[in-house]
Amino acid sequence: MEIVDHSEKIQDEIDPQEVAKGDINSGETNVGIRVKPHEKLKEIYQITLEDGARRLGTKNLSPGLSVYGERLIKFKGEEYRVWDAFRSKLAGAIIKGLQNVPIEFGTKVLYLGAASGTTPSHVSDIVGEQGVVYCVEFAQRSIRDLVNNVAAYRSNILPMLEDARMPERYAMFISGKVDTIYCDVAQPEQAKLLADNADFFLKPSGWVMLACKSQSIDVTMAPEAVYKQEAHILRKRGYEVTEIVPLDPYDKAHAMIIAQKT
Repeated sequence: MEIVDHSEKIQDEIDPQEVAKGDINSGETNVGIRVKPHEKLKEIYQITLEDGARRLGTKNLSPGLSVYGERLIKFKGEEYRVWDAFRSKLAGAIIKGLQNVPIEFGTKVLYLGAASGTTPSHVSDIVGEQGVVYCVEFAQRSIRDLVNNVAAYRSNILPMLEDARMPERYAMFISGKVDTIYCDVAQPEQAKLLADNADFFLKPSGWVMLACKSQSIDVTMAPEAVYKQEAHILRKRGYEVTEIVPLDPYDKAHAMIIAQKT
């Protein structure tokens, strides 16, 4: 599996320089703004702002409420949240050309390393009321923010103050098998941690998504070598690695690795 960067193919859709521009919240009907579904990815939208700048977005499951100061857009009776690629590795991966996001309406997701809920909130938008996002976070301050600012307004987010290295401790809180596991943890054995959780919770032929942080694994190795190493670990654990997408410039020395259980 080669490390692939498709970002040049989608520059006409989403420009990284445009994404870097700041936005402000607006609760009023937005004039001169266009919203359309993403051409490939379900429940994800492309937003064209007043000045022609393009953004990713998700339909807001909790209308009127932003999570991290993101702009709210009203269009044809629906409200959308602008998705900041510099705050979310998943958004960055999509802009860099990620071909498959195994998260859609109704998906059951286990999210490892949920932090204060920036990306989980957009995942919550995507899976909707028929889906669920089990959020594991170890830092007490982050879980408090996740509970008070996100989960309190989203019934499909279930936060857990737990250590993702010990899935047996929270197995009782997860009902059945999940469709997808998303892992974003600053640990030295990220692929192993992800696969260990999948042994407990992932359904047959389910998907895993690893936001690989190379500097947390080995600062002496080139990031590309770390990505390939983690992908190799997933293959040894029974996964077919389908994509490795570097996240520069949104997150340096990071890549999104997508794999399916075989």
